[in-house]
Formats: sequence, C-alpha cells, structure tokens
Amino acid sequence: MGTRALPGLLLFLPLLQPRRAWAGSLNSPGLSECFQVNGADYRGQQNHTGPRGTGRPCLFWDQTQQHSYSSASDPQGRWGLGAHNFCRNPDGDVQPWCYVAETEEGIYWRYCDIPTCHMPGYLGCFVDSGTPPALSGPSGTSTKLTVQVCLRFCRMKGYQLAGVEAGYACFCGSESDLARGRGAPATDCDQICFGHPGQLCGGDGRLGIYEVSVGSCQGNWTAPQGVIYSPDFPDEYGPDRNCSWVVGPSGAALELTFRLFELADPRDRLELRDAPSGSLLRAFDGTRPPPPGPLRLRVAALLLTFRSDARGHAQGFALTYRGLQNVFEDREHTKESAQTPAETSGGANASCSPRPVILQAAVGARVFSSVTVVSVLLLLFLLLLRLLHRRNCLLAPGKGPPALGPSRGPGRSWAVWYHRPRGMAMPCPTGDPPAEGPALGYRPLSASSQSSLRSLISAL
Repeated sequence: MGTRALPGLLLFLPLLQPRRAWAGSLNSPGLSECFQVNGADYRGQQNHTGPRGTGRPCLFWDQTQQHSYSSASDPQGRWGLGAHNFCRNPDGDVQPWCYVAETEEGIYWRYCDIPTCHMPGYLGCFVDSGTPPALSGPSGTSTKLTVQVCLRFCRMKGYQLAGVEAGYACFCGSESDLARGRGAPATDCDQICFGHPGQLCGGDGRLGIYEVSVGSCQGNWTAPQGVIYSPDFPDEYGPDRNCSWVVGPSGAALELTFRLFELADPRDRLELRDAPSGSLLRAFDGTRPPPPGPLRLRVAALLLTFRSDARGHAQGFALTYRGLQNVFEDREHTKESAQTPAETSGGANASCSPRPVILQAAVGARVFSSVTVVSVLLLLFLLLLRLLHRRNCLLAPGKGPPALGPSRGPGRSWAVWYHRPRGMAMPCPTGDPPAEGPALGYRPLSASSQSSLRSLISAL
C-alpha cells in the first residue's frame, strides 16, 4: 500500500474495540499484571492460592527441590522463580500456580486465583444457564477449539464479544449481553481448550468472554490508552500475515510499551510509521527487539504494520499505548529511558534525540586515548631515527646457522652481524667487537652486503 493512501486508513479501518472500558478491557490495560492468556508473564507478589491472603499459602521456590520446579531449576530467572513464594507459571500451564504443603489426599500444588492476572481483552468468567444463553449470537463447537479460533469466528460474524465454554463450545454476543450477564469466580473457568493445552476455554456452564479485537489483523484505535496484540494472539501468528493498525488518541505524542515481543526471524517485521506522512520511525524484527521501557514518539497518529514470511510462527507481541497531551509529559522519566535509533530509509540507524551526556563523555575519552597513543608512537619513531643517525653498527636478519666474525671495511670500522629471526641495532666500539653479549649467535654479512649497508647508513 502506498504512503499516499495512508491518511484514508484513519477513516476506513473498522472500529473493533468496544465503546465501554470494562474491567479487563483492551482500553484499561493498567488493571492487568499479565499479557499472556495463561499468565506465564506474571511477576506479581500474590503468595496464596486465593486473592487477598485467602486460600492456602504457597511454599518458597527455594525450598521445593524435591519437586520438578524450584529456584535451582531456574538459575537465570527466566520463569521468575527465586527466594520467594509468589505464584508463577514456569511450565506453561493454563494459569499461575504454586506448591503447597501436601495434603492427606496427596495434593501438593494448586492454581492461583489472581484477579489482576488476566490479559487485557479477557472480560472474565460468566454464568451460562442456557435459558437464555449468556451470549445471544451464533454459536458452534469444535474439537480443535482455541481462544483465537472462537475470536475469529465471532469477528467474521460481526459481533463484539466471543465466549468459550466447556473446552469446545464458542458463543458470540454484544455489549448488551454482557451488561445483563452474571459473573462467576475466575476459578470456575477451568476447562482446557480442546485445541490448545495451554489455554482455558471456560468451564461447565461457564463462559470465558473476550473482546473480538484481541489478535485482530487491523483496527483503528482512538481511546486514550489501549493494548494491541499481534495477529492471531493468544495463538502464535501465522505465515504470510500482513496487518496494520492506526493509533490516534488525542494528544501531541504517543507512548508505547512492549509487554511481549517474540518474532521468529529477521523477515518477520513490525514497523512504526507516522500515519499522515508514512515516514518510518522505528522498525523491529526477530533479531532487533524494541527497547525495554516506554518508547515515546512525537506523532499525533501512528501506523503500525506487521508482516511475516511464509514460515513465520511465534508468540508475537503485545504492546500498550497511551496518548500524551504534552510532549514533555514525564520528562524526567523520559531522560532515564533508553531510546533506540530510528531506522532511515537507507537501512542505517540515526537517533532522533540528543545523545546522553554519558555517551559523549565516553566518546571524548576514547578520542583522547587514541591521540595519546599516536603521540607516543610518533615520539618513539623520532627517537629511533635519531639513534639510527648516531649508530655505527647494524645487526640484520639472517637464516644461516649461528656464527660469529667481524668484517672490516675502508674508512670507519664496521662490525655487522645478523641473526634469526629479527635484526638488532647497537653501537660498537672502535676496532673489532668482542665475541660476547648480544653479538653471540650472529653471523657476518658478505663484503658486498656490508658496502650496501654502509651506503644506506651514511645517507641517513
């Protein structure tokens, strides 16, 4: 698509997000501590199986060596284990869990009910009595059901909400259905999806309800803040995906924070462009991830495009955005945030902001060191030339067996020796040099070679 057509995207891309900001909505990402459907990225501090200290207390991960997972099995901290007893999901289960003191029934672990660990776009667990159904739109069943399969089905049908139930059933609905819905405890939606062992698809008589814009391939986002997921999320993105989203909240600038980023290879690429002009601001791929922390851009509207190659399969990305009314908003935090250089059209990187003072100091110190080294080398070279002017003895490289013997020429007295592998220059006293010191192991040059060397030295 050419850059001339980009402004039209602001008008014609469908408005996929719900108008209300429900708890867990894509328009209220600050309420969530998790951005993966199974909470594998949870790094909070709940240490009981229930919220607010209810349920059973968790065991410390550095005291569970008798089990499969402990702090010793996660030395790099990739799973978030350590000398604490917070709920985690190190094995990619359907939700965070922890070890507990073993019961008489032999139960030694339990899932954690964490109200704040539900990915934005998941609206919660609801009762489905069937009369009337919790979601009044079309429905279907599949033995390969995943969350995204249901989302895609309801998105194609033109509905705002999708609900998964009993591991294999999918229902579609609207905001009015959710407004009259009756919530259920999060632990009631505990059925594993038939099509994915790491996802939950509701429960018996319980619907897990999502906004259909989760994992959509296009959208026009105008809310003050929100979340954008890669296509097909929470499933892995597929091959040959070509998706675009326009982000245009009111304000003078935008702040993006990448919560997840996992692309398969350099050919899977996410680009950030100024929406009105189409100019490239940033580009990230499987080998060049975005910077940690907030990324601030001085644009009123941003165009995001994502393309995957024919083999692309990976988790993808999840990013939060918010509009900034003032480009200097949170300026102190901005100074501490690392900015990645912008990629120019020629493929080179060029920074759009002044370099930090620390980098300037480092460059200055490097230049000073280089100048010092060059000056020392030049001084040594001049001293060597002075020495060559004053010397009257030269030892040059040779390859023959070591031997010793003086050679005398007309005029001045010369003693010229050579040795493997390198030559050596040294002053000689008048007359024949004694066969001692560094001259040992040297052999004399021929008379013609000595004559050439004398001419060379006399010219210095």
